[in-house]
Amino acid sequence: MKELVVISGKGGTGKTSIVASLATLAGKSVLADCDVDAADLHLVLEPTIKRREDFIGGKQAFIIENNCIGCGKCEKICKFDAIEEKALSNGSNGSVYKVDPISCEGCGVCVEFCPNQAIEFNEVVNGEWFVSDTRYGTMVHATLGIAQENSGKLVSLIRREAKDIAKRENQDLIIVDGSPGIGCPVIASITGADVVLVVTEPTLSGLHDLDRVVKLAAGFDLSVVVAINKYDLNPNMSEKIEAYASQNDIEVIGKIHYDKAFTNAQIKKESLIEYGDSPSSEDIKEMWKRLSKELDR
Repeated sequence: MKELVVISGKGGTGKTSIVASLATLAGKSVLADCDVDAADLHLVLEPTIKRREDFIGGKQAFIIENNCIGCGKCEKICKFDAIEEKALSNGSNGSVYKVDPISCEGCGVCVEFCPNQAIEFNEVVNGEWFVSDTRYGTMVHATLGIAQENSGKLVSLIRREAKDIAKRENQDLIIVDGSPGIGCPVIASITGADVVLVVTEPTLSGLHDLDRVVKLAAGFDLSVVVAINKYDLNPNMSEKIEAYASQNDIEVIGKIHYDKAFTNAQIKKESLIEYGDSPSSEDIKEMWKRLSKELDR
């Protein structure tokens, strides 16, 4: 079983459109959308949900007003300014304390030091994850709730479930739509991958973001290849990206034309390959041939 993870230095590089096209060319694989903070692979592949589960990413403190003696110790020891004083809800004199659920980081310190055991520490549902059918295989995907965190933990869960499904279905390829950037969700997306495809653009910021992602992947000793999307919009910068890749012994495995077919395919909820012949679809087909050889190594 091989795992191909597609990432980018930032959002909006065309990563998800490329993933959908690779899924089309692969024919049958297990898909994982690990861009859980802004998942959108489902917009193209239109999955039919077979299973849905709550994602519990951690715990959160909650002060029971009737048990609170108003000593204020919790407020003093909270390092996240998540606890504040409030008047009693029954209108009588005195005050108690409450937890701001947005600011609470779930560390549990207030729970341990409350002298009257007035603070509950309950599991929190941060989002949902799904196992779905698509026209190109089973897909595992998820969504985080508004202002929820622990996306790295959710990414790890999605990848683990995708691997279990691939084993059960006897599939030899997992294609992962990874998170953009270099943060925790990206680390959770790429760790242990067989091949990491970085999608970049021919801009100065694109080169800068590529450098950051390459250095991150190097720390995990991963096989990295690069695709330059819309390379023909700025040939000089594309040459600089190719020079950078050469200096770092990284293969530029694909150069994709700027093409309105990207947008037109999205509007029709199709991958570029499904949409029909176009310069960009031919570029991706050629890239897939080279990627297949890389995955067979």
